[in-house]
Amino acid sequence: MNLNKLLAAVEAAPPVAAVDVLAGELAEAIGAREVSFLIADFSGRSLIRLGRSGGQGRLQGKETAERVPLAGTPHGRALAAQAVEVIAEDRAARLFAPVTSRGEAVGVLELGLEDFPVEQTVADVALAAHFLAYVVIANRRYTDLFEWGQRSVPLSLAAEIQHRLLPGAFTCEAGQFTLAAWLQPAGEIGGDTFDFSLERDTLHLSMTDAMGHTMDAALLATVLVGGLRNARRRGVELAEQARLANDALAEQAGKSQFVTGVLVRIDLPSATAGIVNAGHPPPLRLRAGQVEDVHLEVDRPFGLQAGGGYRVQALQLEVGDRLMFVTDGMLERDAERMNIAAILTAGINMHPREAVQHLTQAVLQASGGQLRDDATALCLDWHGGPPRDREATSGANR
Repeated sequence: MNLNKLLAAVEAAPPVAAVDVLAGELAEAIGAREVSFLIADFSGRSLIRLGRSGGQGRLQGKETAERVPLAGTPHGRALAAQAVEVIAEDRAARLFAPVTSRGEAVGVLELGLEDFPVEQTVADVALAAHFLAYVVIANRRYTDLFEWGQRSVPLSLAAEIQHRLLPGAFTCEAGQFTLAAWLQPAGEIGGDTFDFSLERDTLHLSMTDAMGHTMDAALLATVLVGGLRNARRRGVELAEQARLANDALAEQAGKSQFVTGVLVRIDLPSATAGIVNAGHPPPLRLRAGQVEDVHLEVDRPFGLQAGGGYRVQALQLEVGDRLMFVTDGMLERDAERMNIAAILTAGINMHPREAVQHLTQAVLQASGGQLRDDATALCLDWHGGPPRDREATSGANR
């Protein structure tokens, strides 16, 4: 395959046709009889096969979206193993390649071949799938096609607003850490957000939970997340970020309206971290096979009162630590019957991307499929050591 030719073809096509063009070029290069792209949906349990009129599934104009489950399918195995899955079909074959970038599971590339592939063909398909991740990430800025495909459930207006507050990727792999986050349910959000940003020497994390389950919660979250990002991008220290965001929210919030949250700043060269806890549940730490709450002093939630400061407390990091940040939807009512420690311990070998989905699905099952509040989790695996390149040659680590 010629990646220069692929890039030129994608650049020449309109954004909505970028994937189709790449699929056509790939089919010609390796002689595939069919090529399709399946994008990961907001449920975390399915992929959506995007196509044109004549296909199966939901319709919108000329576009079709067919749901394919992840559990027990070659698509799911390819994503979990981060390797091309090859299935023999008489003399032919079907290939399933993970479409990932820095750990972010974008989807799966599926191909049908007339002959069983040689090793080089499998390698070419893996490379094309990795390339496709960047094509989707670059072109989804210009079209609603990919966003529409991911919406296997309708979003409320409040959920629409809050989805815009989430980072562009839910997973990030780096040399010293791996992180991933997930929010459940996708369609009716009650105030939860998470965010992260990686600088040359610093990793910023945040998780917030706005009171209420209506448009008010979405508006409170909008002001606070905007305030936190504005302060962070001004380069101020963590305590000042918290103070500025709090004062901005206090000016807009009504009586007794507030947002809880945790802010974390990790200095990567020194492997030290500080954390602000504004009325939020403490993170859980899995260390040496044991789960414990991280003991933190609690300051007031954001927005209750302008003025005053927030304490930055030391957050101890050791190589091999897994930190799980959660909102109170993980801890209230039906969910409180869960043994979160046992769930975290059982999933110790899961990638953070799988660990957060595993935990949120457990909460969903404990609630009988109907959550009364958001259940949001952010998992940070600390690999430690000096700042360094990510150790991977593909879109995600296994």
